[in-house]
Amino acid sequence: MSQQNFRSILTGSFSTPCDDNPTVAMIEAAYRHHDIDARYINCDVKADGLKDAVAGARAMEWVGFNCSLPHKVAVIEHLDELAESARIIGAVNCVSIRDGRLIGDNTDGKGFLASLNKVGDPSGKKVLLLGAGGAARAIAVELGLVSAAHIMVMNRDPKKAETIAALVRDNTSAKADVQAWDGEASVPEDVDILINATSIGLGDADAMPPLKVETLRKGLIVADVIPNPPAAGSRKQGLHRAGRARDAGQSGRDRRGALAGQDVGRRGDGADPEGYFRRGLT
Repeated sequence: MSQQNFRSILTGSFSTPCDDNPTVAMIEAAYRHHDIDARYINCDVKADGLKDAVAGARAMEWVGFNCSLPHKVAVIEHLDELAESARIIGAVNCVSIRDGRLIGDNTDGKGFLASLNKVGDPSGKKVLLLGAGGAARAIAVELGLVSAAHIMVMNRDPKKAETIAALVRDNTSAKADVQAWDGEASVPEDVDILINATSIGLGDADAMPPLKVETLRKGLIVADVIPNPPAAGSRKQGLHRAGRARDAGQSGRDRRGALAGQDVGRRGDGADPEGYFRRGLT
């Protein structure tokens, strides 16, 4: 007769504020589906408490935790090791604890690519990446690591865009350069994948980046980091939504898949189907 065990596996997240972080819903949905006796604790950790929070996770033998804003860079000094993506990007959103050692990784870009791969493989493709913030940085690095042929970074501040392009060139085999963005921009005809990694659409679900829609060719894959779901029937929309994108014949992908994909990536083996994480968001 097996002995009953009242000790749960512990995982969690460190951020502030943490009230709107949906990760707990996705992770615990997957735990329930796979009958894993584990808990995911959403913790509000201020900057001056991060060192103690990390030490506490180690002391209590958590198996891992996520880091969100504002801790993605600051947590690095408290870790023992960094995975390749985290080292290149210079930020961590996922920490695994193995034999007492804390190993940091960055699954922001991995999650987006896991979602993108469902509509198109970026390997060997030409990608136009809009934006030069943290999301664009992570996505650009992962695109380079999976052998995208050419990554064009488009941003209103060319210096920020060049920082990302240089990071890709210095650490991957991909070609990377900067495209000017002044007013409404055209999408080059030979681009295979267009990715909106700006914040446009976050506050207004129908807002879209200033692009000449007529230059979006049929068959172009369009992906968006913004989590708003597709708006059926809307004519003013993000690039991945209904209306113009469908009229132009593009394939689309929204950020909910990327959020779910991040958590699939955190396992490292891709064993958890994205659907279980998605259902946790609904």
